Amino acid sequence: MQQQNPPRFPFEQRTRAGLLLFMGTLRLYTKQALSISEQIELLKSRGLNIADSSKAVKFLGEVSYFRFVQYLRPMEEDKTTHQFKPNSRFEDAVALYNFDIELRDLMFKAVQRLEIALRTKIIQEFSLAHGPFWFFDTSLADDEHKFIENMNSIGRELQRCKEDFIKEHRRNYDKPIFPPAWKTLELASFGTLSKLYYNFGDKKLKKRVARQFNLPQHEVLESWMRSVTVLRNCCAHHSRLWNRYLSNAPQMNASLRGAWVNIEGVDANKVYAIACCIAYWLDSMGYGLDFKNELKSLLVSYPQVDPAAMGFPENWISEPYGDNFIDKIQVSLCLVKTCRKHYK
Repeated sequence: MQQQNPPRFPFEQRTRAGLLLFMGTLRLYTKQALSISEQIELLKSRGLNIADSSKAVKFLGEVSYFRFVQYLRPMEEDKTTHQFKPNSRFEDAVALYNFDIELRDLMFKAVQRLEIALRTKIIQEFSLAHGPFWFFDTSLADDEHKFIENMNSIGRELQRCKEDFIKEHRRNYDKPIFPPAWKTLELASFGTLSKLYYNFGDKKLKKRVARQFNLPQHEVLESWMRSVTVLRNCCAHHSRLWNRYLSNAPQMNASLRGAWVNIEGVDANKVYAIACCIAYWLDSMGYGLDFKNELKSLLVSYPQVDPAAMGFPENWISEPYGDNFIDKIQVSLCLVKTCRKHYK
C-alpha cells in the first residue's frame, strides 16, 4: 500500500494551530507603539525630571526612545519597574548620549589611522616577500577552509567595487583574476584584512609587521586586531559604546617594549582596555599623544560620566597613559561626584 503523507494546511492555519497548541508556554509581546508625548509622560511617571518638554519632544523625534533608553538605565533605581533615582534628569541622559557620540567619533578616527597603517605594512611586507598575488596563494595559507572564505569575501567586494582604479585594471588586464595586493586589498574590509593576516603562514613576516608597531609577537597584534574590529563595527553602526561589554578582549598581559599600564583588576572587555591598546599602538606611530589628549578633554567635558563604567580603574590617572591624559587638569571632585552619582 502506498504511504500517504499527512494533509498539508495553509501556512496561516498551521501557524494558528501551533499557537493554540502551545499557547500555555508562549510569551507574547503585547506592547504597542507610543507617541512621543506618551513616551515623555511615561518617563515622568517613573520619576524622571524633564525641565523642558519641548526640547525633549524634539530630541526624541531625532533619537528613538528605544535607542535613548539605554542611556537612562544607569539612573534607574528599580530595574524591574524602571523607576528612577531621586533627582534624575532627562538632560543628564542627553549629555551621556552626546558623550557617547563623541567617544565613538574619537575611537573611530583612531581606528582609521591604525587600519590604514596596518593595511599599508601588510601589503608592502607580504608583497615584497611573496609577490603581488600572495593573498590567493594557497601554499601561504594555514587553513584551506579559511582561505576559501577569505577569497569569497574579496571576490564579493571586488564585484561591488566601482572604483576607477579597478575599472582601469580590468580594461588593461585579464589575468590573474584578481588585481595585485596593493589594489585588491585597498577594497578589503578591516575584518577581511585581519583574517588574511591571521591565516598567513609566514610567521616571521607576521612578526616583522607586529614589531613595526612595537609589539613583540604577531599573536599580540592578532588579538588587538580582533578587538579593534569589534570596536570599529560598534562605532560604524552607531552602537552604544561608553559602558559596553566588548567581545574579543585584547591580550593585555604581553611583555611590551614601551610603557604599559598595570593590568591588575582591569576588565579587558571594557573601553579602558581597548583605549590603552589604541594609545600604545598610536604611540608606535607618533600619534599617541594627540589621542590621549583628546580623550582627556572629552572626559573632562562631561563630568556626568563615570569612567568606572568604561572600565577605568580608580588609579588610572597615575598610569603611564593617565599622566598624559589628565596632566594639570583642575576639576572639582565634589562637582564630579555629585554629577556621577546617578550613573553608578
